[in-house]
Amino acid sequence: MIEISAEAITLLMLGGVFVLVMTGFPIAFVIGSVAFFTGLAVFGPTTTFHILYSRFYDLSLNYPYLAVPLFTFMGVILQHSGVTKDLYQSLYEAMGRLRGGLAVVTIIFGTILAACLGVIAASVTILTLIALAPMINRGYDKSLASGSIVAAGTLGILIPPSIMLVVYAPQAGLSVGQMFMGAVFPGLLLSAFYILYVITRCALNPALGPAIPRDQVTPFDMPKFIRLLKSLVPPLLLIVAVLGTIFAGIAPPTEAAAVGCAAAILLAIGYRRFSWGLIRQASLETMRVSAFVVMIAALCYAFVGIFMSAGAGDVVAEFILSVPGGKWMSFFIIMAIVFLLGMFIEWIGIVFIVVPIFSPILEALGFNPLWAGMMICINMQMAFQTPPMAMSIFVLKGTAPEELGVTIGDIIKGVIPFILIIMFVLLLCSFFPGIITWLPQKMIGGA
Repeated sequence: MIEISAEAITLLMLGGVFVLVMTGFPIAFVIGSVAFFTGLAVFGPTTTFHILYSRFYDLSLNYPYLAVPLFTFMGVILQHSGVTKDLYQSLYEAMGRLRGGLAVVTIIFGTILAACLGVIAASVTILTLIALAPMINRGYDKSLASGSIVAAGTLGILIPPSIMLVVYAPQAGLSVGQMFMGAVFPGLLLSAFYILYVITRCALNPALGPAIPRDQVTPFDMPKFIRLLKSLVPPLLLIVAVLGTIFAGIAPPTEAAAVGCAAAILLAIGYRRFSWGLIRQASLETMRVSAFVVMIAALCYAFVGIFMSAGAGDVVAEFILSVPGGKWMSFFIIMAIVFLLGMFIEWIGIVFIVVPIFSPILEALGFNPLWAGMMICINMQMAFQTPPMAMSIFVLKGTAPEELGVTIGDIIKGVIPFILIIMFVLLLCSFFPGIITWLPQKMIGGA
């Protein structure tokens, strides 16, 4: 064993993770290896193996994590069920005559998808396949079209049922159900500001998002209105089945996820898309995602165990609490750290590393734990849109047909205004914390 100061261990572990992530190695192996070798050097093999084993075991008994495979299974079933088949077209018929209407429809559609899927890759992929070509072929600016898809698709990580919230809540000692409810208004607020931005931008410069030519406009009559209502009913029923049971206190999120799975299968049967092949595909995808989450979760959990046992957590706490400017400057430092980490580390790594470290600090600063947790989750929306670790950008680029000529530069240019909107919503939630806390306070049963 080597005598190392807590400050040196802090720099060694955090610096080691940052440097090794830059090499391109999978984050789970990076974090796990840093924890393992630091533990051997500081505590020796016996204590290190005890810390790793106890952390792994505790994680395996964490009941709320059962919602991860259930919500993943639900999302994959819905992705292939045909529920969204007519919804985009119906929304387009209702709003296509508006300047920027296709982008607005894309954001609305993405918001509905977010409340059904909760899986970023699925939402961005669906939006890209359905919306990108129609927008660009109708003369939309490539940056505006791409930015709208990335921003709308990324709402799935915030608007419940979000896998990120399921993972975050146990780490911070919070209720998954209350985090679900706390995310509803910030998510809808982001969607509303995205729409407002598109409408304003296209009103100032109509060439960015031209309306349907007058000779192609058809009246939005009663049959089209009925078609729109019919296409909205299935996703709304699913949302009520999941979030309604949580809000009413009928079931906690894990059981509500099971209800959502059953509802998704019934919808697939109703749309005549159900097959054993679909079940097999959904099961394989669920196992892949769940294994990915558990692998990173276990190794990050072990990392935090070594980090805290070595006294490095106290070093970070002392640094943040001693920052001049009071508790709000300390909170700003925490948010800035989360934002910067989002550029280089996947969200799940951020959650498992920083939440156990920052949650006690935020509580010591006097912030409402639910409000502070949701602020961090809203912040991590930007992690999906800020290079170099920008999953939503790369999913869109990989899914977009080559003939459309959309470049990474077009996408990055398009997402910048939406990132600024996220920052503005964070500011609003700071001045008006009730945006986050009001709905959870109205929950029945506090699931």
